[in-house]
Amino acid sequence: MQKIIRTNAENEDFRKLVAQLDHYLAIIDGNEHDFYHQYNKIENLNQVIVIYENDVAVSCGAIKEIEADSVEVKRMFTHPDHRGKGLARQVLSELEKWAAELGYKKCVLETGKRMQDAIALYSNNNYQVIPNYGQYIGIENSVCFQKVLS
Repeated sequence: MQKIIRTNAENEDFRKLVAQLDHYLAIIDGNEHDFYHQYNKIENLNQVIVIYENDVAVSCGAIKEIEADSVEVKRMFTHPDHRGKGLARQVLSELEKWAAELGYKKCVLETGKRMQDAIALYSNNNYQVIPNYGQYIGIENSVCFQKVLS
């Protein structure tokens, strides 16, 4: 049975999934991991989605405000044993819905060029590539996306 909850960064299951994400990214990003890691703190994330399957947390994501009309999608992760089931798409959809409920007009995000599954997820969900923003300006491995919410 599947359950989707709205929570915040205090959620212990979210924290466990993020620890797995950080371990995964340390391998993928290699020497660049420390640069990215400094921008992925979770303490102030107040809008977090966690998906459970049979009471086990298997997928997560979060949003945080970056401008008055925009949120950044953060900490998207699905446990490797549960990939290919559309869970990331569900998390993303729930985050977009929550952002719209809160009055935001767009979602932006950054992912690494090595993260082909993530790039496909965002492209397949109507995110458009935009120039790198903020701390990602000039970062060769980063690709940034935006979606205007309806």
